Amino acid sequence: MTDDTGTYYSYRTDGPHGLARNPLKAIVAPRPIAWVSTLSADGVGNLAPYSFFNMINDVPPMIMFSSTGYKDSVRNIVATGEFALSMVSHRLAEGMNITSADFPPESDEFDAAGLERFPSVAIRPCGVAGSPAILECRSVEVRQLKDRQGVAIDSWMVIGEIVAVHLDRTCLADGRFRTELAVPVLRAGYADEYWSIGPQGKFLM
Repeated sequence: MTDDTGTYYSYRTDGPHGLARNPLKAIVAPRPIAWVSTLSADGVGNLAPYSFFNMINDVPPMIMFSSTGYKDSVRNIVATGEFALSMVSHRLAEGMNITSADFPPESDEFDAAGLERFPSVAIRPCGVAGSPAILECRSVEVRQLKDRQGVAIDSWMVIGEIVAVHLDRTCLADGRFRTELAVPVLRAGYADEYWSIGPQGKFLM
C-alpha cells in the first residue's frame, strides 16, 4: 500500500509495516510512565512500570493503564482492589529500569532495586519515596481487551479512581504542580528510548 503522491509512507496494520521498527509507539509519544506498586493477597510487594497509561476522568479523578500479559500487577489488583502509582523522575530512572525486569511473584521489586517505600494513607500498597507525585488508587474495573472481531487478546486494562495524592513540595509553585520541576521520564517510542522534561525544556535520555 503506497501513497501515489510520494508524501506518505503508508501500510495496513493487518500486514507487515516494512520498516526496521514498528512506528506506532513512536507516534503516540512521549508517553507518561505509570510506576505501579501493588501487594499480593499474601502481602508480597510488587513494583512495575507501564507506559500505556493516562488520566481518563476529572471528577472523580480516574486513571488507566494497560498490561501486555496478565502480570503480577494486574493479578494483585484483581485480588486486592488497590494500587499506588508513582511518577518516575529523572533521578529515579535507574530504579524504574530495574523494576521493568521479569521478577518472580515472590520477589519484591522495591528490595531488588533498593527503593524506599512511602507509606500510603488510604490503601495498603506503598508508593516510591522520592517520587515527585504519588497517587493512591482503588480499582474500578479490570478488563481484558478484545480486537475488532471481539476476540480476547492477552492485554489487560486497569481503571482506577484516585483516592489520595502526595506531591513533592519542591514541585509546587504559586499553588500549581509544575511538571518541569518534577523532571518526569517519558517513553519516547522504542524500548531503549526515553525523554525527560525539565526546567530547560525537553531532552533525550
